[in-house]
Amino acid sequence: MVKGDRAQWKANYFLKMNRLLEEYPRVFIVGADNVRSKQMQQIRVSLRGIAEILMGKNTMMNKAIRGQLSTNPALEKLLPHIKGNVGLVFSKEDPVLVRDKLLENKVAAPARAGAIAPCDVIVEAQNTGMGPEKTSFFQALNISTKIAKGAIEIVSNVHLIHAGDKVGASEATLLQMLNVQPFAYGLVVENIYDNGAVFAPEVLDITDEQLLGK
Repeated sequence: MVKGDRAQWKANYFLKMNRLLEEYPRVFIVGADNVRSKQMQQIRVSLRGIAEILMGKNTMMNKAIRGQLSTNPALEKLLPHIKGNVGLVFSKEDPVLVRDKLLENKVAAPARAGAIAPCDVIVEAQNTGMGPEKTSFFQALNISTKIAKGAIEIVSNVHLIHAGDKVGASEATLLQMLNVQPFAYGLVVENIYDNGAVFAPEVLDITDEQLLGK
């Protein structure tokens, strides 16, 4: 991108951000780790008529938000949450609807060696269909097996990977051999700005009964 084009692109970005901040009362700060361009396009299509997505460098998002503080000081509450690989989803709709739409667009993915596991991975007891020559591979992972009908059978459920752990090469290979895609990636709601208030997405799951019981 040549310098003139980049300057125009930046100007357009700030114009768009300003429009979105002025037009929408709700802003979802979403984590975008492991979301690829094709999936992002699918999410944009799914949210059409419900919400608009804006990605960009954190420095540019912060600068655009700071530029709006004179007219809307409450937007300053967004700034501490613009960190890491995040984007912004703007909407006027019910936050639960937007959150659920984002969840619908998660995509199954394999466990790649070196990735940080977003969830626990349990390998269920099963006949793997693999020949006895693979037994040593399971032994190296401390997985109890037996030979049944000429194939390796995992005798009990195995907690292979814990959430937050780095996926090892052996674990990744095993899951690939079992044709298991244990992870699901998508835009993850980290915080929600709603008319000047910022709250965690867990608040959306609080029921009226829970509130009345406090």
